[in-house]
Amino acid sequence: MALTELSPRSSSRPEVAQLDEARRFRNNLLLAMMVVVAAATALSLYLAQQNIERTFEAERQREFQGELAALASVQELRHAALVERCRLLVRRARIHAALEDDALDLLYPSARDELRDVMERPDAADGSARYGLHAQFYRFLDRTGNVIPPAGAAGVGALSPAEEARLALRSGIDERQLGYLVRRTPDGATTVAEILALPIVSTETGEAIAAIVFGFLPAEYAGARGGGEIRRGIWLDHELHLDGIPAAERQDLGRELSDAIAHGTGTSNSFGRVLEGVRQIVFYKQLNPASDYPPAFEVCVYPLAELRARQRHARVQVLGVGALLLLGGWAASRVVAGRLSRPVEKLELESAEDRAQRRRAEAALETTNEELQRAARFSADASHQLKTPVTVLRAGLEELLAREHFTPEECREISALIHQTYRLSSVIEDLLLLSRMDAGRLKIEFGEIDLIQLIDAAVDDLSAQPDALAVEVSVAGPRPLHVAGERRYLALILQNLLENARKYNRPGGRIRIDVRASEATAVLIVANTGPAIAAAAREHIFERFHRGTMGENVPGYGLGLNLARELARLHGGDVQLLRSDGTWTEFEVTFRLAPAA
Repeated sequence: MALTELSPRSSSRPEVAQLDEARRFRNNLLLAMMVVVAAATALSLYLAQQNIERTFEAERQREFQGELAALASVQELRHAALVERCRLLVRRARIHAALEDDALDLLYPSARDELRDVMERPDAADGSARYGLHAQFYRFLDRTGNVIPPAGAAGVGALSPAEEARLALRSGIDERQLGYLVRRTPDGATTVAEILALPIVSTETGEAIAAIVFGFLPAEYAGARGGGEIRRGIWLDHELHLDGIPAAERQDLGRELSDAIAHGTGTSNSFGRVLEGVRQIVFYKQLNPASDYPPAFEVCVYPLAELRARQRHARVQVLGVGALLLLGGWAASRVVAGRLSRPVEKLELESAEDRAQRRRAEAALETTNEELQRAARFSADASHQLKTPVTVLRAGLEELLAREHFTPEECREISALIHQTYRLSSVIEDLLLLSRMDAGRLKIEFGEIDLIQLIDAAVDDLSAQPDALAVEVSVAGPRPLHVAGERRYLALILQNLLENARKYNRPGGRIRIDVRASEATAVLIVANTGPAIAAAAREHIFERFHRGTMGENVPGYGLGLNLARELARLHGGDVQLLRSDGTWTEFEVTFRLAPAA
């Protein structure tokens, strides 16, 4: 069958198509790499953004808590100084004498001289009256916690009757109390005073006989920050007192604080709030827990403008780095895709030629396969057709031999011809069996066969044949040993191996058959004495019609070993040559054990 050559014009079209495919591959590769780079960059940007958020949140909390800690430290120091100074003041002898002698009309005049240095000095130009330890007012409380009126005494600080009433302690005067008082100035403005109530203890009985209440301006503290400062106020009686915030926003914030305090679970908390268009944190904390005075909460407003600006700057930097990464990834992807696609383009060109050669080879193989199929069918048909003429020939020779007018010499010749017809029939049967195996039409009906019994039968058949070599046969193996297979084909394997061992033996030689079971297989060893198989011929002994130099004077056609191996393989086993060293030749056959075994 002739194959048509591809013309240059017809071959150029596939090359152009292959180049287009290679370009598409390069573009697809570039696109895939850019998708990967973009996904990796987006993931990196997302993680970086999350990290920035966490970092700035931690920084915000750190700065905020630092500011609050500094403010708390200032307040604690001031309260400690106030308490210590007030304790010294209430121990003055004249105050104790007026209280213990019940001379209340002398109480405030005596206290005016004793407490002159603690009262606020309105002429202090340096601000010490506001930031020092000077009081705005003071009042005495009796044993029941009610205010003792000053009766027009000067120097005690002016308070309205309503403000004085807020200084009373209804639950007693035994402990120090801290509170806050909202005061109204003559111009209508409001201020908040920090009040400190201290018990006055009798020097004789050690019991509280009165109390003194001082009013101070609350401490002020400005946190030194680059972007602003904490603004501090006080929430008292559902009203927020915080300077620097528009009234409307201050009222809204006060209502939100009232709700948060009413529904809160602790004495401090924080929340975010936009004030004057800037995101800020509002922190509130109760100043006088466990006090008999109304609860007062310190409110701190922490602006986040500067922190947000730094956060936006960091986000812009991250986005810029991401854009540079995308640009660099695109450039690198183009370079890498170009380099990776070059071998693919070359491979595409080479594969086009390879496909053309493969098509030619497939056409040739198809032709060869058809020829082989025709040869196999011819072999099977020829073998089948030869059986009838050989049978007719044998019948004619046997009928001719039965006549009486032939001489003994003629009868021997006719008998030899009859023997040759049997050999020819055996060859035809072997060829027919091989052709059926080649065509895949030989079906094995597996059954449970006793291998030792089958060997004994084959040995009996071998001993019944005339043997001029006087070969001794021995069998060793476990009894019984059941294998899976079809009896007639297993018998044919044994017959061919034993016949081969007998033909290629020496006079007075031996044939030894060993059988053993190994896991799921049975192993059969057929060994015989005789000449060694030449090393060059060992790889050909299983080929059909192969007969080495030592088989030139031995009858046979070179089909026995090939037929035995093919049948053994159909049974799931194999036949192979183990050794041949001039004194001993061994063939090994393996079979599958029967399931019952």
